[in-house]
Order: sequence, then structure tokens, then C-alpha cells
Amino acid sequence: MDIKVNTNVQTEAAEKRVDGKRIFSKYLIVFILLAMVAGITAVNPRFLAVGNLLNLLTQTSIYGVLALGMLLVIISKGIDLSVGSVLAFAGIVAGSISQVADAPGKLFPGLGQAPLWMTILVALSIGALLGLINGALIAYAKVPAFIATLGMFTAARGGALMFSDGRPVSNINPEVTVFGTRLFGWLPVPVLIYGGVILLTFVLLRYTSFGKSVFAIGGNMEAAKVSGIKVKRNLTLIYMYSGLLAGLAALIYMGRTGGSVQPAAATGYELTAVAAATIGGASHAGGVGTVWGAVVGALILGVLTNGFTLLGIDAYVQQIVQGIIIVAAVVMDMRKNKTA
Repeated sequence: MDIKVNTNVQTEAAEKRVDGKRIFSKYLIVFILLAMVAGITAVNPRFLAVGNLLNLLTQTSIYGVLALGMLLVIISKGIDLSVGSVLAFAGIVAGSISQVADAPGKLFPGLGQAPLWMTILVALSIGALLGLINGALIAYAKVPAFIATLGMFTAARGGALMFSDGRPVSNINPEVTVFGTRLFGWLPVPVLIYGGVILLTFVLLRYTSFGKSVFAIGGNMEAAKVSGIKVKRNLTLIYMYSGLLAGLAALIYMGRTGGSVQPAAATGYELTAVAAATIGGASHAGGVGTVWGAVVGALILGVLTNGFTLLGIDAYVQQIVQGIIIVAAVVMDMRKNKTA
């Protein structure tokens, strides 16, 4: 009897240890985020000031939105290197048709100022269209995702420079600044938009057949085909979604810059989006990733930038630390896949 009791106790203890390890492994990035917040706050208590936290969330919103589109791409075992360039091109085109009538250096002098709804429609449409081209090249022409999106990365940036003649587009419809303002004097609109995209992406992945197909394609594309999933169509939609969110990020960008956009805007943002999704646990082996993970990953990068700025740490050091974090996240992902 005593032997049986001791055995049961040992078994329960072992199960608790295993459960504890699973919980720690699953939420490790949350613990890392909390540790970063605690460490920065200990050195500079101003970090937890409400104003600074709102600034942090606002700063995170643009590449946070891009990271959610990148999340679907990475889950499907792909990559999208073009989102920063797509943001710039969508912003340049949408901004140029929305310049006020008497703007100096107006790109289209004979064109009147487009209303806000048209600016929104153009930015989102261009983003979705360029994403559609990426997806079609990958799904139907069988071009590797790295090559297809690298080509779009170059072409869209070149298009932004050509369309604007290399000059910034400014004096955009003042109504566009609504995307960078605060409601009630304190609630940032970019954060509200980011929250809406988080909810939309969560619903897509969790409760729709499209979301299930994203995981299936990334897990095993051939098995997904056999099971009746329309792989080509869904791959195209995945990249369209990433492009659409890049167009949305362009609107936030214009709002935050006071109604202006440069052809060199969002340079490097594609890498930040990849980093946020990767740090958040999205596996480049495909089939694994969560919305909450991508959000926490984006927050880690935001806290890193904001906190280091408050502490007066050089921007170059921030890049080095960010690179180390990305490599560490990938190594952890590889170890998980080996033990799975």
C-alpha cells in the first residue's frame, strides 16, 4: 500500500514538473517581456509613465500591423520581404492624389484633392494588389517566396521613387492625420487600429476555414492538397492579406508624420516584422504561430527601442541586441522542433 501511495505521489510530482516546463516554455517570451520591463523600470521609473506607455504602443502599431500579416506568411512556410516597400509605394500614390490643391510641388497640379475615403481605398487597394502579385508568383508560377518578395521589395521601392521623382510627398489632405491623432486627447488612433487588426487576425486564424488552411499549408502542403484545400488560392490570399495590412500601415504612417510620406519610408520594416513574428514563436518550418505571440514579439522590440532610448543607449547597440534576440528566438524554435 505504501509503495503504491509513494508511486502515485512521485507520478503526480513528475506530471507537475512536466506541466510547469510546458507552461514556462509556452510563455517564455511573456516572461522575457516582463523581465525587460522590470529591468528598464528599475533603472528609469519614467518608463512606466502613462504617457510613455502610450507612446510605446503608438510606436509599435505600424510594425505590429505588418507583423500580423507576416505571421500568416510564416505559418504558411513563406516569407514576405516586400512589406516595407509596399507601405512606401502605397503611401506615395495615395498621398499624391490627396495633396491639397495649392500644395507647392504638387505631383499632379491639375488633380483636385481626393477625399479621405479615396485615400484609404487607394492605399488598401495598392497594398492588396501588390500582395496579390506576390501570391500569384509564389502559388501559380512556383517562384520561391524569398525571390518573389525580394523582387517586389526592389520593384515597389523603385516605383515609389519613380512616382515621386525621389521627392517627399507632403501637404496631404489634413484629414489623413486622423490616423495619427488621439481620441479624447489621450487614446491613440494607431493603437485602436492595431487592436482591430489583432482581433481580425485572431478570428481569421481561429474560427475560419481559411485560417485552418494556413496552418495546414505550412504543416504539410501535399497533405493539404490531398485533403481538398485549395492551396494556390489560399496562398494568394495569404500574401494579399500581408499586402493589405502594409497598405493600412501606410495610412498610419502618413497620419503619424502629419500628412507626409517619403519614398524611402519604412526602410527595414520588413525585417522588424519578421523579427516580431519570429520572436513571438512563429516557426519558419511552417504550421506554427499565434497572434498573441506576434503581439508580444512586437512589444519586446518596442520596449527594447523605447527603453534603450530612455536609458540613452546608442541606436547601433539597439540593432545589435535586436539581432541577438532574433537569432536566439530561431535557435529556441529549432530546439523545440527537434524535441517535438
